[in-house]
Formats: sequence, C-alpha cells, structure tokens
Amino acid sequence: MQTKLKSSGLPSCLTALALLFSLQIASAQRGDVRAAIEAGNKEFLALFARGDSAGVASLYTTNAQAFPPNSDIVSGKEAIQKLWQGVINSGVKDGTLKTLEVEAHGDTAHEVGTYTMIGEGGKLLDSGKYVVIWKREQKKWKIHRDIWDSNQPAAAK
Repeated sequence: MQTKLKSSGLPSCLTALALLFSLQIASAQRGDVRAAIEAGNKEFLALFARGDSAGVASLYTTNAQAFPPNSDIVSGKEAIQKLWQGVINSGVKDGTLKTLEVEAHGDTAHEVGTYTMIGEGGKLLDSGKYVVIWKREQKKWKIHRDIWDSNQPAAAK
C-alpha cells in the first residue's frame, strides 16, 4: 500500500514570506542610502554657501574625480578643492541640488539629479543635470565620481 503525502503549502508560503522580507529590507536600505545621499547634498550646499571649498572637498573619496563641463577631468581632493574654490571665486554664492533617482549597489550608489547655481542677489547663473557615483568610505557615503552638464546653450565662438 502506498501513502501519498499532501503538500501543505507551508514551504512555498515560507519562501514567499522570505522573499517579501528580503524585498522590504532592500527597499529600506535603498531609502537609507537615498537619505544619506540627500544629507550629503545638504552638507555640500551648506559648505559651498559658506565658501568652504576645503569642506566641500572633504565630502569626496580619497581618489575622487570630477568631470566639470568644458574642462579636463579633475582628480584628487586637492584639485577638487581648487575647482570648487574657482567656482566660488567666479561669483557663485549658493545653489540647489534635486535628487531624481538613487540606486544602490552594495558600497556604491549612483544618483541622478538637477542643479542650479545662484549668484549675487539670487541671480540664476546656471542650471543643469548631474550624475554622481557615491562610495561608502569609512562608513560614510562620499562623492566618488561627479559629472554635471549645463542646460544653458554653449557660448558662441
């Protein structure tokens, strides 16, 4: 005589619950990464508005690179500090950063967003878009690769 065992559905139910739980954890982690990146952007803007290019550069990884428009690649914190000091010296007083998208991949994440650069008296000097690759370095999210591009038409030659 053969006995048939009926599947109770418990294993598939447990698998579904485990999958749901792991998706919730991943979603929470993405939210935590986005919150950390948005906090980093807020700190960047506060330091920039104070004219603190050294503070801005401290938000970048040890071997960071910036890719400003119409310029060569800028590598390393010292060069990045000089880049931002030049932007400050050019009359940019403040700005905005608006995060549109963040996607995390372990200790690396990418951010897509828009920016404005504001001059004296609130005058809009530039607006555009950016992509930043962030890396977790010493338990803090830092800017690793920073590229931005203006929405303004290129200057006539």
